[in-house]
Amino acid sequence: MTLQWTGLQGAQAAYPERPVRMIVPFPPGGANDIVARMVAQRLAEQWGKPVVVDNRAGAGGNIGIETGARANPDGYTLTIGSNSTLATNVVLEPSLPFDPRRDFAAISMIVTAANILIVHPSLAANTTADFIKLARSNTRKLNYSSFGDGSSAHLTGEMFKSAAGVDMVHIPYKGGGPALAAVMGGEVQCTFANLSVALPQVKGGKVKAIAVTSARRATALPELPTLAESGVPGFEATATVGMLAPAGTPRALVLRLNQDVHRVVNEPAMREQLLARGLEIALSTPEEFARYIRSEIERWGRVVRDAGIRVK
Repeated sequence: MTLQWTGLQGAQAAYPERPVRMIVPFPPGGANDIVARMVAQRLAEQWGKPVVVDNRAGAGGNIGIETGARANPDGYTLTIGSNSTLATNVVLEPSLPFDPRRDFAAISMIVTAANILIVHPSLAANTTADFIKLARSNTRKLNYSSFGDGSSAHLTGEMFKSAAGVDMVHIPYKGGGPALAAVMGGEVQCTFANLSVALPQVKGGKVKAIAVTSARRATALPELPTLAESGVPGFEATATVGMLAPAGTPRALVLRLNQDVHRVVNEPAMREQLLARGLEIALSTPEEFARYIRSEIERWGRVVRDAGIRVK
């Protein structure tokens, strides 16, 4: 849905009049960064002003998110956020000096990014049923990697363990790249990687894909079943990537940004590129995005409590 906005007053009427910074709270290469760079390029072309992607990695994304929350609410600092930085981190670290529900003005969700259960090619499992049988007969002998304690791969793994009735060992790595490389190199047997990151390795045969974690099959891999349809009923774990501005950003500017983001993402070439990378379009109103953040904090809070997850 695209909202209409009324004219901005004063200096805001010509927005943007100077370069806009777009904070990504992770290193280059992940889904957040991919989305940010694609959207930033098209917004810059539309606005006629640079949109500079600023990778502020560290502390599981908390450094970048706090930087974005503390910026001036004038539209010249935007932040790309996802479930991990806007929901699970809040649950895992309740003493954080910011709260996404209070400190941001949601602009729009942009895409959803499913995780994908992948295994080393040598593992004797080609389906979810195979994998569950193997895991149950080798209790705590299968290791799964993640890109850190409390990451989406970690939480998805714990959710899968509970839903499928299996027990695997979590091995955290420092980043999605090393976690994926650990599977390719045989250091661990499997991982729940972000589809947009793992897709080239799947297509290149460097890892074996078992299932996606989304409720529906991924457009980029339509032949690959979901976990929900292949032995783990009701299973769903996806990440949503969206754009935010600091709390206090004028409502009219939020609506203007929402409209501009929708316009560039809905361009046929942009949609095709996002889908080809394993990302599904998920545009929203500001209110829908804000409600989603609140609901994800509640949902992942239950997962964290049930699994007894602690950040080390």
